Amino acid sequence: MDDVQNNTELTMQPDKKPATPRTSDEKQQMMNRLKRVEGQVRGIQKMIEDDRYCVDVLIQLSAIKSALDKVGYSLMERHTKHCVTHAIQEGDGEAYIDELMKVVQQFSK
Repeated sequence: MDDVQNNTELTMQPDKKPATPRTSDEKQQMMNRLKRVEGQVRGIQKMIEDDRYCVDVLIQLSAIKSALDKVGYSLMERHTKHCVTHAIQEGDGEAYIDELMKVVQQFSK
């Protein structure tokens, strides 16, 4: 668990896996939410093609942002409860807490 980045920028870490694998139910819930977002994005594309009123498009964009935020906060909560907790128990908590704080800052921009 020493490979957490210590600089101010977060980088993708494709070789890392969650400390506790996601359950089938967790994966399905996230996939369902993301599929709904995907449908909403397609709906906005159609709204643009149909030259819909700007405020209507903006309302839909806001709904998409909210849906994505919900997925993100869910992931952050799970990461904190599983990955960060595991790292603390293994004695590597400080690095994971630093990483978590960076991702919270990036996510809240």
